[in-house]
Amino acid sequence: MMVQYLEIKENHPDSLLFYRMGDFYELFFQDAIDASEALDITLTKRGHHNGADIPMCGVPFHAADGYLSRLIRKGFKVAICEQMENPAEAKKRGPKSVVKRGVVRLVTPGTITEDELLDARSHNYLVALTDASGEYGLAWLDMSTGDFYTQPVQANETNLSGVLLAALARLNPGELLVPERLFLREGLSDIVNEWRSIVSPLPSSRFDSENARRRLEDVFSIKALDAFGEFSRAEIAAAGSLLDYVELTQKGKLPRLFSPKRVRTGAVMEIDAATRRNLELSQSLTGGRKGSLLATIDRTVTGAGARMLGSRLAAPLTDPSAITSRLDMVSWFVQEDGRRMDLRASLRQCPDIERGLSRLTVGRGGPRDLAGIRDALREAGRLKSLLSAVSSDQLPVGVINCIEGLGDHSTLCGVLQSALQDDLPHLARDGGFIASGYASELDEYKQLRDDSRKLIAGLQADYAQKTGVSTLKVKHNNVLGYFIEVSPTNASKVNTDADSEFIHRQTLASAMRFTTVELSDLEQKISGAAGKALAIELGLYEKLVLEVLNQVEGIAIVARTLAELDVTSALAELAISERWNRPKIDDSLSFDIVGGRHPVVEAALAKTSEGPFVANNCTLEDQQRLWLITGPNMAGKSTFLRQNALIAVLAQMGSFVPAEEAHIGSVDRLFSRVGAADDLARGRSTFMVEMVETAVILNQSTERSLVILDEIGRGTATYDGLSIAWACVEHLHEANKSRALFATHYHELTSLTSQLSSMSCHSMRVKEWQGEVVFLHEVTSGAADRSYGIHVAKLAGLPHSAITRAEQVLETLERDGQAGNLAHLAEDLPLFAHLPTTDSTVEDSDGGNTMVDHRLKEVNLDDISPRQALDLLYELKAIEKEETKLKA
Repeated sequence: MMVQYLEIKENHPDSLLFYRMGDFYELFFQDAIDASEALDITLTKRGHHNGADIPMCGVPFHAADGYLSRLIRKGFKVAICEQMENPAEAKKRGPKSVVKRGVVRLVTPGTITEDELLDARSHNYLVALTDASGEYGLAWLDMSTGDFYTQPVQANETNLSGVLLAALARLNPGELLVPERLFLREGLSDIVNEWRSIVSPLPSSRFDSENARRRLEDVFSIKALDAFGEFSRAEIAAAGSLLDYVELTQKGKLPRLFSPKRVRTGAVMEIDAATRRNLELSQSLTGGRKGSLLATIDRTVTGAGARMLGSRLAAPLTDPSAITSRLDMVSWFVQEDGRRMDLRASLRQCPDIERGLSRLTVGRGGPRDLAGIRDALREAGRLKSLLSAVSSDQLPVGVINCIEGLGDHSTLCGVLQSALQDDLPHLARDGGFIASGYASELDEYKQLRDDSRKLIAGLQADYAQKTGVSTLKVKHNNVLGYFIEVSPTNASKVNTDADSEFIHRQTLASAMRFTTVELSDLEQKISGAAGKALAIELGLYEKLVLEVLNQVEGIAIVARTLAELDVTSALAELAISERWNRPKIDDSLSFDIVGGRHPVVEAALAKTSEGPFVANNCTLEDQQRLWLITGPNMAGKSTFLRQNALIAVLAQMGSFVPAEEAHIGSVDRLFSRVGAADDLARGRSTFMVEMVETAVILNQSTERSLVILDEIGRGTATYDGLSIAWACVEHLHEANKSRALFATHYHELTSLTSQLSSMSCHSMRVKEWQGEVVFLHEVTSGAADRSYGIHVAKLAGLPHSAITRAEQVLETLERDGQAGNLAHLAEDLPLFAHLPTTDSTVEDSDGGNTMVDHRLKEVNLDDISPRQALDLLYELKAIEKEETKLKA
């Protein structure tokens, strides 16, 4: 057995080998050590190899999916090695013959299809990146849904890494295939480092473009790829490598795939990885889905709808006509309250047939997948009737297309309805899923299997009546099988003549035994009934699967149509519940938001008692396409910046937006430099990360881009930072000409308004009241005169002594200015110098008020914490020391 194991393992060195032994998948040697650590299961040993114990661990085959899920999440690949014959067959070859085994599937992060291993609300893309003729190309597919796309990469050596990282951030692949020749290429090091845990380097021969072209034409049964569009050699090579890899991992089986569709350059809004992270589009900064924009807007009721919503949010469109088509559908559902509610109620009954269909095509489906298709097709018929009840001239084009996409699958739906039970097993091999009345032969065997006692009792009563022996019994043993038994005194009543149905079988001292042809036939049927019933069910299952696969393209279109209806109606539901409005999208360079709000912050505030979100306007036009925003921290600058970027994303994905009005000229690229973080793994400080992200913006943004920048230059020395911020503002204005929001604490930048004609100053409103500062969270024209940083420090809980000291230093700095040597300030402001008092005189040693006395009178000892009390002691000690010096 170990010889067989090592031979199989040699062909799959990069995978953990799940070696089937009876009811377990066993792992040996280093695989066992790695798996036991990853799964936290017991490591044992069995047998010897080269004089050492063989490490071993195992998992039950019926619970393997749970273990596979954990291994895949930790970056392992798994080769599933099954028994290819019954152990009884192996014994026929000899008592020590080993059961034939073979790898039936390679489980990798990008090729999983099981619901237990996948996130139902997210795509799991397998992505390939390669080059050909000096160009780069991407291709990606989701094996669980059949989506298949390609995209050319328009980049030069200087921005290649940034462009590719932005594309991969949009796709968030489960696995990335890269040819070995590119794996160590200098310009791609950032990509390898960023996605190292999911990168699978493959031999360069698997990315040959001519082989890939023939492979694609063969799989999709076409003469030329021109039927699907125009593709570059790099795109074709990447797409072909995906098919090759899927076939390799599925051992010759390919799932149903849509024909490859090209995403042209500029068709979607480009958003780099840093911007996605800063804006928390699909993940919050803490790493989870909760708190992200996607979690806030998701009102979908199906898994397929949730995946489509995530894809649209990740890749907003740039074509105004395509965006308008989506918005037309949302508008219609907003107006059609009753139909929207009926449609969403029906969609809730629709299973995820996209993934069920994919499993059926690769032979890993089950009765529940058939039932899911049955239920979804039934609901599709209802939805088609619901939408068709409206006159076509009152419907937007998108809804008309959906009606056509729902098709007519009533015949297949009827077949599945009559064939399948209501309560179904997960696997076909478990049996019991074909409904009674669908197949008469199956019903007979099921009756024999399930009602054998009743049938035997019926025969016994019949024979007792025929012979007149009331004590006649029909019995069973392992030697004779079923037989009729009577006492010796009643044996003469059983006629065994030639023309009689009774046949003598055995004579005992205490009984006489007989049989009949009918009883023998029944025995044979009963003994094989369970096996024959299962065999018939499996045969019927294969026929039903074939019925489905014969209509696979139409069913796939139904699945996608249901997802689109889910997304559109969900966005309409969101618009109504959150008071969002339809944006206007065109080819202009406008960016005019009236009453804009931050969707995530507003949703969070709605759950608290902190009051409503304060809406703000934002107009970026020719005369003021660059806003310089000043004002204190905590006043809402970052929120204002982010909300305008999110409104642009929502509008171009085809959603209503959180604003009273919105007019947006299509944004080609969105850039965000908000927040601070380091990247220690690559040796980058917080300031270095800031500069890298800023460099990307200044190098790539165009006049159609939207840029939001917050606190550029604050991570270094004051004058260095001011100089960098100054230069960035000028570059954005003069070179990039982008629509931009630039928030800063460098008030000196406001002087640029006299030189930059399209820059305007704005600030966050604050109000001072009785020594306190109130943040109004409103954006107003003009520049702020203060940053109120010390007030924010006070809110954060800095010790009173530190706050007082900061106020003294600030007063001196504002009086003397920041230029020149600041060393004299330390002399003029000694540590813990006299704090302000109502009576600044210091009494002599004979008595009277001292600074210590005055400070103690200010403090309510019942209201301070132990830590504050300790700080107070240090403060008093310092005051006392200073008083002693003054008296001396």
